[in-house]
Formats: sequence, C-alpha cells, structure tokens
Amino acid sequence: MIRSVIALIITSATPAVADVSFLSMPLDCVLGETCVIEDYPDVDPTGGASDFHCGLKTRDGHSGTDFALLSFDQMDTGVRVIAAADGRVEAIRNTRPDQPYILGTDLNGQECGNAVRIDHGNGYQSVYCHMKLGSVRVTPGQRVLRGQILGEVGLSGLTNYPHLHLTITRGVEVIDPFAPEQDNACSIPVDTLWLDTPKYTDAGLFTVGMSDAVPELSAVQSGAARRTTLSPQDSMVLYAHAFHGNRYDRIEMTLTGPDGSVFEHTARIDTDQAQAMRAYGLRAPVTGWAKGDYRGYVRMIRGNEIIAVRHADVTVE
Repeated sequence: MIRSVIALIITSATPAVADVSFLSMPLDCVLGETCVIEDYPDVDPTGGASDFHCGLKTRDGHSGTDFALLSFDQMDTGVRVIAAADGRVEAIRNTRPDQPYILGTDLNGQECGNAVRIDHGNGYQSVYCHMKLGSVRVTPGQRVLRGQILGEVGLSGLTNYPHLHLTITRGVEVIDPFAPEQDNACSIPVDTLWLDTPKYTDAGLFTVGMSDAVPELSAVQSGAARRTTLSPQDSMVLYAHAFHGNRYDRIEMTLTGPDGSVFEHTARIDTDQAQAMRAYGLRAPVTGWAKGDYRGYVRMIRGNEIIAVRHADVTVE
C-alpha cells in the first residue's frame, strides 16, 4: 500500500509544523457498531510488523489505518467517506473497478484504488483509498471542510473487503496518526493527531476461512485448511482464528448461500487466551448443497462492542 499512496503524493514545500490534533473520523460510521478498525500503520522498521501499541493489528509495511465495514451489503447501500479535516484537494482517482483483488494481478501502481488526497495546510496530508467507482465527488483544487463528503467506501485496488484505508503523510513521510512522533513501537503515545482518539483494542482475528471439516489449528495457521470450492456432498465448515481473546468475548458466525441463510452460531472464549480457534459447520443435506456462492462472516464481540470482523467465500461446484 505504501507504493500506492506515494503515487498520489504531490511534492509540496509546505513546512512541517508542531503536532496539533486536527483529525476527525474519516468515515460516516460508528466504531464498534457499524465499522471497526481492522489494521493500524506498521511502526516496526525491520522485517517484522507491530502497531503503535506493540500489538498484532497491522501487517509488514502497512502504511495506514483501515476502517472496515461489517458487510458487503453496507458497501452496496453506501457508506460515506468524509474529510477528516479542512484542506484543499490535491489529487483524485475515480477509474478503478470495485472487485476483490486477485493474487498476481498487476495494479500498475494503483493499489490505493479510487482515492482522494487532501493537503491540510499544516504540513500534513491525508489519502483516502479503496473508494467506490464513480463515487468521488470532489475535484483537484477544491477546498473542503471537515466532515464534507468525498465519496463512498468501495472495493477498488489492493483489497478483498470493503474498507477505507486512511494514510497520513508529512511531505513524503508516512505518519502514524496514533503516534506521530513515536520512536519505540512498545511505548504509549502521549499525543495523537486525533481530536477524539479512537479506542484501541488489542484483540482481533488472524483469519477466517471455509473448509470441509473442522480443521486443526496448525492447518489454519498454514493455510492448508482453506477451501475455495466444495462439492455438493461436502460438509461446510466456517472457522476463525482469533488473538488476545478474553472470557468476555464471543465469536458470532453466519453463513449464507444461494438459498439464503445456512446457519447462525455463537461460540464463546471462556478464558483469556493468546490464540483461539473456533469452527462450526453442517453436513451436506441429503440432496446436497445448492450450487453457487456462499459467504461466511465472523464477528468478534466484547460486551456490546464489535471489535473485529472478517469474511470467507466458497463456491459449491
């Protein structure tokens, strides 16, 4: 994603200024209710990965904060991307299709997908990635105000799930808005660039997948358990690999197919666990599964707050 973001950067002579909180939520959603933060910027300069809390909610080289929707239906209905602060639009892209990324596809430096870049006039810029094709409603040179609609969340660029990737830059330097001057990945930042800093939760989901049997944890970790196609007579199992769960957490699992709902199931994490794997499924009906596409969703919930969500698809052939 760094390459994609840099491709939208327009070099500016604007000097950096003292860090002052100025960012608001860039998405018209409620964290823990209608969206979640899936990943943070990677602050580990080595080949590893660490978020600003020395946690697991990032990937090596990840350059921004990912605000994920809870479902594809939300994207279809429309969720507005909004300006996180006042500024002037520097660049846009509004030509990429909304489709899950296929491994090996050359995006020609457009991993960010449909996007908007804003200069905030205080030394910082913001880039909004993976927006819906045709939704971008601002133009280069236009002044925008905090909260102004920029477009909608989509599925463009290097992504397989509807979310907004927000990157903050200072010139050509990528900045973590949760820890703009942090030198140690394990330290707790005193100041952030957020006017109202979003709550951090260290728990989440490593992966979610579909299989033809309840898998072993080792097979989940290696990827060997994952199936993208099943036969009509196979069992259909949805699994989830969670991290940093505690005894208050539950894992809600739903699966739908060509004929509608297949199952809904809630699993619990009864004790604090660094890692936990949960799975649920059904044997094939006597007549076999209907051919077509099936989609499973897993939500990790703590109290009344959704703290993580992932999905998995499988096709019955």
